[in-house]
Amino acid sequence: MATDDDASSAWVVHGERIIYDSEWMRVSLTDVELPDGERFEHHVVKLHAAAMTVLVDDRDRVLLMWRHRFVSDRWGWEIPGGLVDPGEDPEETALRELLEETGYRPATFRHVARFQPMVGMVDSWHDVFVGEGAIQVAEPTETSEMARMEWVPLADVPDLIAKGLIWSSGGLVGLLHVLASRGGGVRL
Repeated sequence: MATDDDASSAWVVHGERIIYDSEWMRVSLTDVELPDGERFEHHVVKLHAAAMTVLVDDRDRVLLMWRHRFVSDRWGWEIPGGLVDPGEDPEETALRELLEETGYRPATFRHVARFQPMVGMVDSWHDVFVGEGAIQVAEPTETSEMARMEWVPLADVPDLIAKGLIWSSGGLVGLLHVLASRGGGVRL
């Protein structure tokens, strides 16, 4: 697989005009030129980075939260996570959010993926971690963002995905990683 950058296919940025800017997001029109010389304004949305954790217990269950998302007016299962605070490392964010939302800490913790959920128009890095050996150290302090949380067998996750009950990008990336890395005959 080639990894060298090919400058002949790179878009050239000539400037940016900010349309909206807040503590949550920046929307701009960027003056770009394609390799063939075509030039136009392209919408770009910049959001804070996010970090999330797939927490697996010693019984091969994953901790999921049943949440409503008002933007899409839709319910679904999600993994714990949130926005990276300024100056905070994504690993710190993932551990902080896990504790705030669930009251758990993992015995082991590792980074498994860094991705952009909507590359091409939205700039927002997402970091996914996997924690194993769930240890409850406190009660959740952030309880208004979910209706409930449950330990769900990993074997049930593919069916939940197929039914559209797990649909957030971070949850999908993290859960599919765990399923793929464990093999064990789980059909995706």
